[in-house]
Amino acid sequence: MPMKLTTNAFQHNSEIPSDYTCQGEDISPALTWKGVPAGTKSLALIVDDPDAPDPAAPKMTWVHWVLYNIPPEVHELPQGIDASELPQGTMQGVNDWRRTGYGGPCPPIGRHRYYYKLYALDQVLPNLGRPGKSELEEAMQGHIIASAELVGTYEKH
Repeated sequence: MPMKLTTNAFQHNSEIPSDYTCQGEDISPALTWKGVPAGTKSLALIVDDPDAPDPAAPKMTWVHWVLYNIPPEVHELPQGIDASELPQGTMQGVNDWRRTGYGGPCPPIGRHRYYYKLYALDQVLPNLGRPGKSELEEAMQGHIIASAELVGTYEKH
C-alpha cells in the first residue's frame, strides 16, 4: 500500500478553510497518514507554496512548516499542534518567517497551492539544529524510502 497523507480539514486539491490561514486562527490542520513502509526509522514533513509571491509569475517557494525525526509509529498530528505537544524526538526546522512551527497560507495575490509532503526515511537524522527546507532536503538525500503528498489551495478573500 502506498503511503497516503490526509486531513479532515479539506480534500486533496481543494480549498484550505480560512481557520488554517492568516485570515483565521493560523493553526495547522490535523494530519493523518497510513502506509508507512517497514524499515522506516523516522518521518519528515515539509509544507510549502511554490507559487510565491504571485502564481502568475512565481519567483520562489515559500516554506510554511518543517518537521523531522517524527517517530515512525506516529500516524497523526492533531489540529493546531503546539511545539510542546510534538511527538517525543520530533525536531523542528525554520519556515520562511524565520521561526519554527506552522505558518498558514497568507498569499499576497492570487490562488496559491500548498504542498504538505511527508517523507519516510531509513534513518533517524542527526540533530540539524533548526534547519531550513533545503538543509533538511540535503540531509534526507538518499534516505527517502517513500513519500506522500497532500495539496490544498488558498486565495485571500
